Amino acid sequence: MRPDYLKQIQMTIDYVEAHMADELSLSHLARIANLSDFHFHRVFLNMAGETVMDYVRKRRLAGSAYQVAHTDDKLLDIALAHGFQNHETFTRAFKRMFDLTPAEYRKQRIKPDAYSKLNVLQRKFNPYLGGIRMDYRLETKPAFKVIGFELDTTTRDGENHKQIPAFWQEYIKGGWGRRIPNRIHKDSWVELGLCYGFDMETGRFKYMIGMEVDTFEGVDDSELVCREFGAAEYAVFTTPLVPGNDFSNSIQSTWGAIFSEWFPHSGYEHAGTTEFELYDERSNPDRDGVQMDIYVPVKRKEA
Repeated sequence: MRPDYLKQIQMTIDYVEAHMADELSLSHLARIANLSDFHFHRVFLNMAGETVMDYVRKRRLAGSAYQVAHTDDKLLDIALAHGFQNHETFTRAFKRMFDLTPAEYRKQRIKPDAYSKLNVLQRKFNPYLGGIRMDYRLETKPAFKVIGFELDTTTRDGENHKQIPAFWQEYIKGGWGRRIPNRIHKDSWVELGLCYGFDMETGRFKYMIGMEVDTFEGVDDSELVCREFGAAEYAVFTTPLVPGNDFSNSIQSTWGAIFSEWFPHSGYEHAGTTEFELYDERSNPDRDGVQMDIYVPVKRKEA
């Protein structure tokens, strides 16, 4: 039977609602979904738009805010019922979310709605309709070296979707690529956008813009970062050929389709290592149509 990711993710969402007071970890929720930890992390992020632990945090705070506003229950009882270990932890988290302590929130007589849980079964996931084909190839890539520029970012509140494009704009505007030495591709411009160092609990990860190199020797620019990435098997997807002003949307649609359309029926799951995008002469904005490759590290699913 082919796995149904929508049902598996919804099952974990329903579980969270029923066990709000319990200790909820990513690994435990991944087991509920019957997925490996990292693959569950990436699938949930793709479907929900935030990490599972961010979702748990927000659901706990939304539920506690409703109870603070609409009942006279003791604040400590509310905290414990929503998975906070003590009054201090609850108060800090509540104030970060609402800019008020629970006591201040109640005193101001704010009456929030009872926001419903996420329902991924009601969402439409067909980014490959309309002519985009799900072609891919499997490629085993040996260990490789990259020199470039590094950004520390997070998926929390979608910060990565703002910070990474701004990082690329700085890179392009500043001509930073010309500062990278020892490039393997000497006669063409081949740039990588790499994601690695994932922290599944916090949503933080490293993003690097760089070029593949043959050596780290002679790097005297203090802003340049040298990284070596291990050998891995990748599923490689080429985005559809589109006009330049549709390029960003086509990349995001392809990423979405990889997790919602390809992975569930592929027999593979995310290997949890570095994923990257490859931009070459096909990505030149002066061309009539542009495209690029997405490299996703994969491993065979366990039976």
